[in-house]
Amino acid sequence: MKRPSNNLSLCGECHPEIAANYKKSLHYTTIGQRNRVIRRMSADEAKIFDEKVFETSCRSCHASCGDCHVKSPAIGGVSLGLISKHKFVRKDEGKTCAYCHGGRVYPEYTGEYGGNADVHYQKGMMCMDCHTMDELHGDGKAYQLKEEVRDRPRCTDCHEPGRENKLTARVGHLKHSENASCYACHSAGEYRQCFNCHGGHSEAKPGFYIGTSPRNHREITTLRIIPTVRDTFKPAGIQQANFDALPNYWDSPIHNIRKRTERTRNCDVCHEDRKGFLTMETLLKGSSRVNLELIKKPKPIPVSQ
Repeated sequence: MKRPSNNLSLCGECHPEIAANYKKSLHYTTIGQRNRVIRRMSADEAKIFDEKVFETSCRSCHASCGDCHVKSPAIGGVSLGLISKHKFVRKDEGKTCAYCHGGRVYPEYTGEYGGNADVHYQKGMMCMDCHTMDELHGDGKAYQLKEEVRDRPRCTDCHEPGRENKLTARVGHLKHSENASCYACHSAGEYRQCFNCHGGHSEAKPGFYIGTSPRNHREITTLRIIPTVRDTFKPAGIQQANFDALPNYWDSPIHNIRKRTERTRNCDVCHEDRKGFLTMETLLKGSSRVNLELIKKPKPIPVSQ
């Protein structure tokens, strides 16, 4: 058998609970990829997508137990081979996580693509210092999107508000706690976009984008360009009848965090210069009309009399 661990009952002979949970996990079902785009389609198009795209493309990239613990999965038809000869490896984030998340998250975290390395990485932290086994293996619940997963890592798990050493940091966090994500201020700078690998769209280069969160319109946050354009599924006969139901920019937890950035040093970077914020001029051409809802113009800071 080419991928023995595709049969989860094989690993489940010794690890029954893990195998049962993993069968419902997003890493195994990849259902999150389907549910992320399906709202753009009519009911008939969704059926075509499930048969011609999801099962033959997205589902082919799911991870079985062995893909993380023995051998790298074939990404884009390319496999990097065995992790440690034929030995089972409990964890090795630099290989097991980076194999699949090496397009943007891992090189973003390590600074390998030319950006700024995350401060946590520089202090020796790796993926499993924040993420848990329940996230990877699943907790037995069939989540439809990753945002539904319970107990996902949050910055405040370690950085409790109100315990800042500096008064300016405490005040800044208090003022922005309800209207800005941590990433909006603490992302070190440019990060990769999905378009850098998918679609070949030259106008979407590594960049830094801030705008309204499509999931919480009260919050501004870092946004990442999603590579679904109007003709993405045209070869499969899918026109995406409801293309404008979803934006092309989604809030994204950027993995290049720094304690001090130009936005933490100077409020005018956002409130006066509005540097990095989406504008009508910087939106992708021909993109979803709902992107307009993500444009946010910060208010100037009132000058005390």
